[in-house]
Amino acid sequence: MVLTGAAAALVIGVSAGAALAVNATWTVKPGGATTAKAGKTTLTDTTTHQAVVCTSSTTKATLKKGSGLSGTGLGSITAATFSNCTGSGFTFTVKTGHLPWKLNATSFNHTTGVTTGTITGIHSTLSVPGLCSATVDGTSGTANNGKVKITYTNSTGKLKVLPTGGNLHVYNVVGCAGLINTGDASTFTGTYTVTPKQTITSP
Repeated sequence: MVLTGAAAALVIGVSAGAALAVNATWTVKPGGATTAKAGKTTLTDTTTHQAVVCTSSTTKATLKKGSGLSGTGLGSITAATFSNCTGSGFTFTVKTGHLPWKLNATSFNHTTGVTTGTITGIHSTLSVPGLCSATVDGTSGTANNGKVKITYTNSTGKLKVLPTGGNLHVYNVVGCAGLINTGDASTFTGTYTVTPKQTITSP
């Protein structure tokens, strides 16, 4: 599940008062190596409404620094871990793959100081030994193109993974007693605190 996660600062989307990022450039300060930590993160199968909830998540990322930057690949997530993950009475092991995942910025709201964007390239697996295993990705279990929509707020240093705007699905389900099924759409949510806090603006 990524995902989740993620870390660092940046993002996509369009909101009232936001500048469209078709040819936009970005400024990131201080940039460089970051960590991001979240409390509860949740992966939900939107067909069966079953959820895997992790009590904590940590990511490591590297952000570009300076000005005149492209929003595509503004940062990369090099590690993501999820701890104490449970669902439907089971304890799940979550592993992330196909790293680094990319952090992309697409729009900036000057009024709120919020960047909207995506994390792309997501691939992860979850398992309960001997009982359940599955892959979380985008368009197939091996596509390595899972995507979530995110926002980053300059004033708080919070990166929020949103429940809409992504393409995550569950694949390669073995066992799991019908709690999750291959092809089911899924969402991932969580709020990460980025350290050191970043300031991201456009243009």
